[in-house]
Amino acid sequence: MTRITKALFATTFLSATVTAHATLVFGVTEGVTYRASDAEIEAKFAPIAKLIGTATKQPVKIQIISSYNGLRDALKQGQLDIAFIHPAHVSFEAIKTGTYKSVAWTTGFTDYKVSFLCKEEPIKNWASISGKALVTPDADSITAIMTRSMLRENKLNPASDVKVQVTRFQDAVPFYVDNNFASYGATASGAVIKAWKDKGGKTCAQSRGMPIKHWLVSSKMDAGLASTIKDTLLNIDKSEAGKKALATSGYKGFSVSDEAVEKTLTNWLGL
Repeated sequence: MTRITKALFATTFLSATVTAHATLVFGVTEGVTYRASDAEIEAKFAPIAKLIGTATKQPVKIQIISSYNGLRDALKQGQLDIAFIHPAHVSFEAIKTGTYKSVAWTTGFTDYKVSFLCKEEPIKNWASISGKALVTPDADSITAIMTRSMLRENKLNPASDVKVQVTRFQDAVPFYVDNNFASYGATASGAVIKAWKDKGGKTCAQSRGMPIKHWLVSSKMDAGLASTIKDTLLNIDKSEAGKKALATSGYKGFSVSDEAVEKTLTNWLGL
């Protein structure tokens, strides 16, 4: 072996070794319309990150990203190797550009539906709500995005046909309807909807279902590494360590994502 060949071989081997043990950056965004601190969110995901690190034989660093625009920037710049994303529209944006690939959905969160809280009967003629006030959580939340899609598919312009008000948190939505500040309140929180109905409130419309908690990996990631991460997530409930990690996270497991469904919903959301 010549000196040049040896040098090239050594450089290639060193590069491969560094790559094999490079830290994987794992970004987590759990939404903006629920109340949880960054420390609480990181603690939820630490055991899952450890399992991924063990499976890939690479260290995993968790990065909590609370801002949706901060998440968008991190995805655009390719700063994340792995991402757990609650707001479906942000993950769909990244998938549509081709910079990230969907590898799994979160079990129990594949049929997220927005309901309209109200004091009246179900909406039969959507034209009848024109000019009325509607309150949604944060305007860039998936709940608000889905609400606007509901209005559009029923021939209403979200910007002009209804009086949209915004409150950041989902649990504040009933207050607006209860006190007649809005005729309708958009929420997808099961706890909020149950509490509203328990005290005699009604729901008068419901959206189509949406998977909202997605796992993505960078499109630049080695196919073998991406496959290992996907397999780890899909089989996480089959080991004692995985079951403990799920218990800490509060989730039941993860399932294979459906590319066709994601494309249909991306179009429905107007992305």
